[in-house]
Amino acid sequence: ISWDAQAAQKGGFTHFMLKEIFEQPKAVADTLIGRLSDNNQIVLDEIRMSAAEIKDLKKILVIACGTAYHAGMIAKYAIEKWAKIPVEVEIASEFRYRDPIIDKSTLVIAISQSGETMDTLMAIRHAKSSGARVLAICNTNSSTIPRESDAVLYTHAGPEIAVASTKAFLTQVIAVYLIGLHLAQVRGVMKDSQVAQLYYEMFELPGKIEQILETVEPLRTLTRSFAQSESVLFLGRNIGYPVALEGALKLKELAYMHAEGFAGGELKHGPIALIESGTPVVAIMPAAGSLLAEKMASNIQEVKARGAVVIAIADSPLAAADYLVRIPATHEFLQPVLSVVPLQVIAYEMAIARGNDVDQPRNLAKSVTVE
Repeated sequence: ISWDAQAAQKGGFTHFMLKEIFEQPKAVADTLIGRLSDNNQIVLDEIRMSAAEIKDLKKILVIACGTAYHAGMIAKYAIEKWAKIPVEVEIASEFRYRDPIIDKSTLVIAISQSGETMDTLMAIRHAKSSGARVLAICNTNSSTIPRESDAVLYTHAGPEIAVASTKAFLTQVIAVYLIGLHLAQVRGVMKDSQVAQLYYEMFELPGKIEQILETVEPLRTLTRSFAQSESVLFLGRNIGYPVALEGALKLKELAYMHAEGFAGGELKHGPIALIESGTPVVAIMPAAGSLLAEKMASNIQEVKARGAVVIAIADSPLAAADYLVRIPATHEFLQPVLSVVPLQVIAYEMAIARGNDVDQPRNLAKSVTVE
């Protein structure tokens, strides 16, 4: 292993989770380093697939559970956009109980922090028996899922002690970005210069996460003022939708309160009935100036008209929101790496305010080793 005993200690932080939130810049950088060659090629030798095999792929299927499933949803947006390959995302526990259409031209990407998630393990066994090739994304060397997969891409988050995943999630997202760029490059869909530009933009993410963490104190104070709320809703559009789901999951795990993530456009199809006076709504804004940013601003107006209090995570000023949490600007498909960080802080602070055990939430285990 590449870490020592000190990495599994709190190091002056109140909780392991808070420490791990602040370790995210290093985790992201460690997962990225050395992945671009001098001639602008993404270096992913671990995939163990020839160029011909990559070009023959007809479909990618991502299987995962919980937070890793949200990383898989982000993978769908990025890989389809960059590599032009259809991507499906499945909850691992549901996968083998239907009749999935997979064969040797299908690449199955299994995402698991621990590498011991039983639901995901059983799903990859089913996939392999159907002839699919399995690539694991994992943070734990030599665990079961990597051993039983055809190939493995290890993330470099280091030990994650808190049950609620933070830095492991961000490194999973970085890993799927690297896979997407590699596939795009091999299939000739993106130019080497375009891939290199995105890689260098990814390398700016650790510094941008640091900026967010340096300015997060007002958000911690704001969160405490909502500690007695009965429900918190999260809204996202496009690649921000999985981020909304992840924000809601973190709040459920840690604060033991009702939280839901919605695609912004779905509000008017039912969920807007949940809004009442004082309901906190966290809006993950798309990149400034995009059509979807205008759509989300309209969603914010809809919930505000019904009494919601809106906290916006955005890369530019936003008059429509009651509170604004600024994140640095980046490429629209890289934005989840930044926008999820304030949501982690919200969940952490809400748990503290409600007197909960942050590192060991009730009824949860770090690694789910039963089906």
